Amino acid sequence: MQFVPDIPRWRQVAEVLRRRIEDGTYPPRTRVPSVIQITAEFGIAAATAQKVLQGLRKDGLTYTEPGLGSFVAQKPAES
Repeated sequence: MQFVPDIPRWRQVAEVLRRRIEDGTYPPRTRVPSVIQITAEFGIAAATAQKVLQGLRKDGLTYTEPGLGSFVAQKPAES
């Protein structure tokens, strides 16, 4: 992946994962890549990968099951 210099790398990687969640690559209640998998795929540091997962969790896109990993959150019901 080519990173844009003016945008933090964690935001750029989070956007890629966000798109994968939105397009169904990672359906609700399925596991998203781990810190180790993110570091390997995107060539970023583990601390940066952790920040990616924290950002997705903060935005309500994922949740964490202790000892199991991060999973895609259920989409809110359409009104």
